[in-house]
Amino acid sequence: MIPPMEIRPYRIDVPQPVLDDLKARLEHTRWPSQLADAGWDYGANLAYLRGLCDYWRDGFDWRAQEAAINAHPQFLCEIDGVDIHFIHLRGKGPKPFPLLLIHGWPGSMVEFLELVQPLTDPAAHGGDPANSFDLVIPALPGFGFGGQPTDRGWGIARIAAAFDTLMTGPLGYSRYGVQGGDWGGITAAKMASAHADHVAAIHLNFVTAPPPPGELSDADRAGVAARDAFQARETGYSNVQGTKPDSLTLAQTDSPAGLAAWVVEKFRTWGDCDGDVEQAFSRDALLTNLMFYWAPNSVASSARIYYEARRDPSSFRYGKVEVPTAVAVFPREPWRVPRAWAEMRFNIQRWTEMPVGGHFAALEQPQLLVEDMRIFFATIR
Repeated sequence: MIPPMEIRPYRIDVPQPVLDDLKARLEHTRWPSQLADAGWDYGANLAYLRGLCDYWRDGFDWRAQEAAINAHPQFLCEIDGVDIHFIHLRGKGPKPFPLLLIHGWPGSMVEFLELVQPLTDPAAHGGDPANSFDLVIPALPGFGFGGQPTDRGWGIARIAAAFDTLMTGPLGYSRYGVQGGDWGGITAAKMASAHADHVAAIHLNFVTAPPPPGELSDADRAGVAARDAFQARETGYSNVQGTKPDSLTLAQTDSPAGLAAWVVEKFRTWGDCDGDVEQAFSRDALLTNLMFYWAPNSVASSARIYYEARRDPSSFRYGKVEVPTAVAVFPREPWRVPRAWAEMRFNIQRWTEMPVGGHFAALEQPQLLVEDMRIFFATIR
């Protein structure tokens, strides 16, 4: 029996029958009809999805992607009854700073792979070796190739506690930084609030903050109206996954085309791509990310983060985060809040308005994100 919190080496190795089954399911997809002028107005565009799924079936080389991911040292460690899958790389420099990178939904740890070398070996990428990092890149519990929770209650507070335990227990870091977007940003904020004795600073490309109390300015009223309009127009996915996720994910677990439609539409809508998803994300990047849901059959366990977070009252409720906080604001991030709102909730030390980029910042603009992280954490070390 493997003792809890024992770190074990791990490599991704998807069984060939899983890949053969995927190809067969793609071949036999039962496609719906779509209005001739639908575009993306009703959801995923059928013509685009058919082309993507044809490539997934006949052109995509998962084994090449798998080998590239396996070039990074990976591990499993059981924390609170769930195997946490993570990449762990030591930095090259005089004193690497420990940094936890956390993804969200519908992303995966592969979002951060372009950041690995510039952050761990800055001297080889035009940077100062004094700015090197030890990187820890975990999969959220229930996502990808890690363990899938078998009990209720894996909300943000529990995830934050598990990641803090991983960093300070088996990995031995008493002080570290955290970076994240989407659920990763929410988890980072929770870690900074609940585990401030260990979290030295956080860097966010996703911030949640309510409008200030009292009479709102014209700008604040416009911000509230824009937020409410977006919530009404674009968050049906969250309401489904937050209330009846298993009714949805049964279909997505059975149909790779259905999974692709649900996920890729979000990359198009939330990314900085001017309506052309492949302007910001290559087909290989989109499909490698999808494989982290399809191959380990983690569609259902990952979607439940919405259900659990809604039922964890502490997920979004905490006092002002006092640890130093940096925010990288990408222009096509759908969930943007004014700095004045964020400053009521965070100790903002750096606020960067980026020229380009959207919700998936690490995939879309890795160089901009790396440079902003280097500058900010240089003040923390």
